[in-house]
Parts: sequence; structure tokens; C-alpha cells
Amino acid sequence: MESSELGEKYLKQSPEQLIVYIYSPEYISACDSLCKIPSRASMVHSLIEAYGLLPYMRVVRPKPATMEEMATFHTHAYLQHLQLVSEEGDDDNPESVEYGLGYDCPTSKGIYDYAAAVGGATLTAAQCLIDQKCKIAINWPGGWHHAKKDEASGFCYVNDAVLGILRLRQKYERVLYIDLDLHHSDGVDDAFCFTSKVMTVSLHKFSPGFFPGTGDVTDIGLGKGRWYSVNVPLQDGIQDDRYFHVCESILKEVCTAFNPEAVVLQLGADTLAGDPMCCFNMTPVGIAKCLKYVLHWGLPTLILGGGGYNLANTARCWTYLTGVILGKTLASEIPDHEYFTDYGPDYVLEITPSCRPDRNDQQQTERILSSVKGNLKNVV
Repeated sequence: MESSELGEKYLKQSPEQLIVYIYSPEYISACDSLCKIPSRASMVHSLIEAYGLLPYMRVVRPKPATMEEMATFHTHAYLQHLQLVSEEGDDDNPESVEYGLGYDCPTSKGIYDYAAAVGGATLTAAQCLIDQKCKIAINWPGGWHHAKKDEASGFCYVNDAVLGILRLRQKYERVLYIDLDLHHSDGVDDAFCFTSKVMTVSLHKFSPGFFPGTGDVTDIGLGKGRWYSVNVPLQDGIQDDRYFHVCESILKEVCTAFNPEAVVLQLGADTLAGDPMCCFNMTPVGIAKCLKYVLHWGLPTLILGGGGYNLANTARCWTYLTGVILGKTLASEIPDHEYFTDYGPDYVLEITPSCRPDRNDQQQTERILSSVKGNLKNVV
């Protein structure tokens, strides 16, 4: 049976049995405390709840990750230092700089507990897939893809995506990681750049001076992992149609070459029009087309959030995508709920692209696609 047929068959099954949604009030409260995105987790969950989507999913309470679970990727030295500054609420510890803590990743009381909560939530989601409790597991507050094994980076204190992939690898021989965030998934790339068991695919903005500065099309992995890192550098202004064309073209080749057994899909919302990053010009409709393409493979899929700094638009996006996963059409009008006033002045679910020009010309895009496809021919 073709994978698309499998996908069609699976999407017609009862969603209650297939979709796990990671949630607890304590988990959301821990995520709300992150200073870069205050209350974002609550806004996302409240809108999903207001649209009446929770009864169609199996809500699973996450367990915080233990230090040993986080140490499957992170060093004990880093985790112990994070725990120390978390207990002290100490922003002036002289050793913090070597662990990446400071400007981008400020320390505060309880930051270790936040890291354990996010890491544990993604591990809980991965375990649900392993235990065949679902075909799709969603952890919207996860997706922190910049953290390295021994340092925090780019607002990320724990690399829950790496932890989730490592957990899935306990059952699945080949795991595919797809990252549609605005920023390159450098932490995940670094973690798996030497292995052929995990393929990483990242579509992201790549230009001089833009964080994290990695992820050119020539970054393809090392040693046994050579050809198993797929990087798709894009420029400002890209809109839904061109983005989906690039995404679909590459994922089609990736699926054929790598033949994954499970997928981790990071859907950072900082690509949206109206995000303070002011780079890409996407809408949730374009991201949903990429999501649907992946879901039609019918593979066990772990879905994570990521960036997204216009909080209302991020909630709009992930709520819309939750509706897409469930096969539900959502009303345009934002329902009345706790954060209703944050959706003014229009109070609708849709996001309109801005008139920013698309800096990705056709020739350049096709050159990148040709290069990536050429590289994938080396995957055996």
C-alpha cells in the first residue's frame, strides 16, 4: 500500500485513539514563567480549549524529566549548574557564562524546573508513541532546538527535541526530524551530525549576522552522518506557496531516501507574518499544508512548537494546526475566553500576509533544491 493511502486510511480513524495532547495546569504554569514568552503556553492552551478541541484528543499529564533522563543528551556538569543557579535565583554566578547562561538565556529561580518540565513533556509524548497509545502526540510548549549538550543557547535551556528523538530511537531504527522554525535547528543538527540513524531537515532563514549563523546548504553532516543533515537556507519574505513547494519537494525525496519509521516535527511560529522577527511572511495555512504532507505518511509523529514571539499569532497558528490534525474546521471568529482581548482589533483566527517583498527568487530556490536532491542521492 502506498504511504499516501496509508495516511488517508489513518486520518479516517477515530481521532480519540490517535491524538495525544500533553497538558497539565502545572506544566502550563511552568512554561508561562519563561521571560521571553510570558503566558504564551496559557494563551495557546486556552484558545485550543475555547474552540472545543480537547474532547477530541487524549489529554496526557506530563512527568518532569529526571536529571538522568536529561543526561541522555546534556552533560551532568551543565545540568548541575542549571540546578544550582535555579535554586539560588542567581544571575551573577561567574561560571554561568561558560554554560551559555546570561544575555540570551537569563537565569531565574526555578529555571531548572522549567527545563525538566519541558524535557519531561516531550519524553512523555515520545513514550506515548512508543507504547502505541496514539499515532500523533502534541507538545506545543516544546521544540527548543538550540540548546547544546553543555550549554543553553537562543532561549533554550534544554533540548527537548533531542531528548524526544533519543527516546524514540529506543524503538524506531530511523527517526526523521523536520524543523520548520525561522531559525536553524543547530542544537539538533549538532547532536546527530555523526549518525545515519537520525536525519535532520531544517528550513530556515540563513543570512550573515542572523542567529545562529549555521545551516547553509553545504552543512550535510559528518562521518557516518554525512548526507543525513539536510539544510535549506531561505531569505526574507517567503510566502505560503513557495515555502510549501520547497518543503514538499524536499520531504518527498527525504522520505524515499531515508524511509523513516517515526517523525519529530517542529513547527515554530516565528515564520509568520506579524512576528517581531520580521523575516518570513507565512500564514498558518501554509504551515498546515506542510504538516498535512507529513501526516499523510501515516507514521508515528511527535509534534512540537518552538519559536513564536507574537503571542496571539502563535496561539492562532497552533490552534489552527491542532484543528487540522483533528480534521476540524474552526470558526473564523475567536471564541470568548480569558485572553480574548489579545486578539484585537479584528478578533479573527486568520493571519494576513504583509506586503513585504519575497527575496527568494525562482532560480536561487531551484538551485538549492537541486543541491539538496543531489546530496540525498548519496543516502543508502
